[in-house]
Amino acid sequence: MTESPAVGKLDRLCAFFDAFELSVTVVAQDERDAVANLVILGEGGCARSVTFCPHRDAMPDHRGEILAAAAVRFGGVTNPLMNAMPERIVIPLSESPILQALTAAFVAEASDMRCGRQVALDRLCEVIILLVLRAAIDIGSTQPGLLAGLSHPAIHKSLVAMHDQPSRQWHIEELASISGLSRSRFMTLFPKVTGTTPAAYLKAWRLTLAQRELQRGERIKSVARRVGFGSAAAFSRAYALAFGHSPISLRHPGSSSRNVAADT
Repeated sequence: MTESPAVGKLDRLCAFFDAFELSVTVVAQDERDAVANLVILGEGGCARSVTFCPHRDAMPDHRGEILAAAAVRFGGVTNPLMNAMPERIVIPLSESPILQALTAAFVAEASDMRCGRQVALDRLCEVIILLVLRAAIDIGSTQPGLLAGLSHPAIHKSLVAMHDQPSRQWHIEELASISGLSRSRFMTLFPKVTGTTPAAYLKAWRLTLAQRELQRGERIKSVARRVGFGSAAAFSRAYALAFGHSPISLRHPGSSSRNVAADT
């Protein structure tokens, strides 16, 4: 019998904040229509709602008094969480006293040029985005995908396990046990909710993490090992199939995939 791994408190967002850099730039009034994807709207100087558009081709509805606007980047198209989000997320601040307090602080920092302004804006925006994403997960989705999986009371547990331990050689029985389901029920429900199989999802997550590490200059052999591939060659084949180019091309543009195995 396969022994189920010990699973601690499940955090559905932590792995994404660990893997992808979040950056925020306060946007001037004349640039808001072009680049802002986080907008705080209000009335009489008092914040009423937060609108966040995760996708580059969607922009917030600017109707109303704009108290502050920012361009938020969170891994771009490489972040599967952003890809899973709806086009527009609107949170009325009356529903979240904590978010209301944070946005008030954000507006105050954005409107003044005090020392440490950018650091304060970065930290405040990180928590604002976290709370907005948390709200989106709580709402969930009727369409199969990552958002639906993260909001599902059982399936999210196996997703978090794979996110937190991508290098582990997961067995279906372990993931089913973590989700509190039988093997057969898990294998039926997982693709229905997420739109893919557990094995395919895990492989895609590993390759996503690997791509980020390679972009930071990490070596192929060490990246392959850390994300759970048995060899650099196996990793390189999977990477090329997923992204259409060899992993070595991120470090040495124009290099042939035949040289990948030598990059150790």
